[in-house]
Amino acid sequence: MNGDQLFVFGVLIASLVLFAWERWRYDVVALAAMFALVAAGTISAADALQGFGHPAVITVAAVLVISRALRNSGIVDLLSRFMVPLTRTPVMHIAALTGLVAFCSAFMNNVGALALLLPVAIATGAEHKRSPGLLLMPLAFGSILGGLITMIGTPPNIIIATFRQEFAGESFAMFDFLPVGLAVTVAGVAFVAAYGWRLIPDANKSAANTEQLFEVAEYIIEVRVAQSSDLIGLPLTQIRELSEGDAVPIGVVRGRGHFRAVTKHPEIRAGDVLVLEADAVVIKNLMDEHGLELAASGAKALEHVGADRLTLCEAVVTAGSALIGRDPRYLQRRVGGGLELVALARQGRSYRRRLRDQRFRTGDVLLLQGDAEVISGVHGDLGLLPLAERELQLHQPRRVIVPLAIFAAAIAASATGLVHIAFAFTGAILLYVLLDVLPLRELYKEIDWPVIVLLGAMLSLGQALQESGGTTLIADTFVAWTGWAPAAVVMLLLMVITIALTNVINNAAAALLMAPIAAGIAQRLEVSIDPFLMAVAVAASCAFLTPVGHQSNTLVMGPGGYRFSDYWRMGLPLTGLILVVSVPMLLIVWPF
Repeated sequence: MNGDQLFVFGVLIASLVLFAWERWRYDVVALAAMFALVAAGTISAADALQGFGHPAVITVAAVLVISRALRNSGIVDLLSRFMVPLTRTPVMHIAALTGLVAFCSAFMNNVGALALLLPVAIATGAEHKRSPGLLLMPLAFGSILGGLITMIGTPPNIIIATFRQEFAGESFAMFDFLPVGLAVTVAGVAFVAAYGWRLIPDANKSAANTEQLFEVAEYIIEVRVAQSSDLIGLPLTQIRELSEGDAVPIGVVRGRGHFRAVTKHPEIRAGDVLVLEADAVVIKNLMDEHGLELAASGAKALEHVGADRLTLCEAVVTAGSALIGRDPRYLQRRVGGGLELVALARQGRSYRRRLRDQRFRTGDVLLLQGDAEVISGVHGDLGLLPLAERELQLHQPRRVIVPLAIFAAAIAASATGLVHIAFAFTGAILLYVLLDVLPLRELYKEIDWPVIVLLGAMLSLGQALQESGGTTLIADTFVAWTGWAPAAVVMLLLMVITIALTNVINNAAAALLMAPIAAGIAQRLEVSIDPFLMAVAVAASCAFLTPVGHQSNTLVMGPGGYRFSDYWRMGLPLTGLILVVSVPMLLIVWPF
C-alpha cells in the first residue's frame, strides 16, 4: 500500500465516521473530503469538479424536478381517491398505502411520493382511529421498496446505471431493474402489510401524544360571500343542509367586524364573512358551487403577493413552537407579511370563536396561505411541521394527461436509446415549463441540493480510489478473504456489507463507494459485473434498520413518534426477506 492509497483510505474512513456521527451535514463532509484530496494533490481541481457535471448528478436533479411536475398534475391525488374504500381493516389499509406509495416511487422521487401521501395516511388513519405510528413506517418502507423498480426510482439506481456505462460501455436501461426490483417490492409490500406492521411497537406507548397531534378533524375557516353568490338571502343555517351536514356554520362577520353567532339566525348578505367548521375538501366544493372566496385572499398581508405565487400549506404546531399561547396577529407580526392563517383544525373539538381570537396550542393544524418562499422558510423558525403543500388551484382543473404523456415520451426516448436519459428528462422539464405545468418559481424548488452536492463531491473520492489503485486493492483483498466461496456467496457478502453501510450513511454515498468495488470484485472473479452492480443497487436501498439511512425514514420519525431502535424491529426481517428473494432473482435474471 503506497502513500496515495493510505491518504485516500484515511479520507474515506474519516468521511464514513463523520457521516455516521452526523455532527456536520453529509454534503459538508463530502465537500471537505473533496478539498482534502485536491489539497494533497491526489486529484486535480479540474477532475474533482467534473463530478458535478456527471450524468448521474444531472439525472438525479432532473428526476426531482419531474417529481414536482407530476405532483402538480394531481395524478397521486387521483390515485388516492381510489384507495379510500380499501382502508376498512388494518391489513387492507397498510397494503393500499404501501402499494400506492411503492407504485408512485417507481416513477418519481421516493421522498416526494412519501411526502405527498403522508397526509393521506394521517387523514385516513384518523378516520378509522388508527395512529400514525401504525401507518407511517410501512409507508416509508414502501416508498423505499418502490424505488427499486426502475432506474429513476432512487439515486442508487441512477448511480449504478451510469457506473455500468464506465465499466461496460453501456448503461443499464430504464427497466433493467424491473425483474429483480418488482419481485423484491411485491415480497416486501406483502410482508409489511400482512405481518410486518405487527412488529411496530405499540403506537400508544411509543407515541402517546402523536395520535392526538395528527388527528385532524374540521377546520375553522372564514370565507367571503361574493356579489354573485346564490347564498345571498338564505339563512346561515342553510349551509349545513347545502353541504349535507359536512359544513357547520359558526357565525357571520359583517360591517366593521361585528360577529353574529349562528344561534341568532342571521341572513347571508353580499360581503359577509362566514365562519364555518368543515374539512378543506368540503370548503372547496362550497366555494366552487356557491360563489365564495377565501377571506384571507384579500388580507393586507397578501396584497402585494401575486396570485401565481400563492400557496396553501398544512402545518402542525409542535411542542416547542413559538406560536403556543399566541394568536394569529402574532403569527403575522413574526413573518412580516406575505403569509395569512386561512384555517385552523384542533383535535376534533369545536371552538366557537372567530379565527383571529384563537390561541394556538400544541397539535393545532394550521392551513396557511401566502408567498411560497415565505411559507418554505417559516416552518423551522416557528416550530411548525409541514403535512402537505399544494398549489392554490381552487378554480382550475387538474391536468393529468399532458404531464404523463410528456413523462412517458421521455422514458420511451431514453429506453429506446434515442437520447441519454439526462437529456430526455431535461427536455421534459423544458416542456413542463413552457406549458406552465411547472411554474418557473418551482423549477429548482424540489431539488435536494445537499444530495446533489454529496453526489458531485463523492464522485471525486471514487475517482481518487480508482486512480490510486485503492479500488483494486479492496477488491483483491475481498476476493482473497472469500476465495473459499462461490461467486454467489461473495455477492451475498458484498450485499450484507453494503446494507450495513447504507444504514449509517446516505444511500447514494453507499452506492458511490460500493459500485467500483463491486465491479472490481467481479473482474477478479472473471464473471459478469452486472449481477454485482445490481446487487449493490438492491442493497444500497435496504435502509430499513435506522432512521438515518434514508430520508423517508427520517421524515416519518417525528410524526410517527418512533424511537431510533424501533426501525430494526420490522426492518431486520424485511432486510432478510429481501436478501432471500433478491439473490436467486439476480442469479436468474443476471447470470454470471
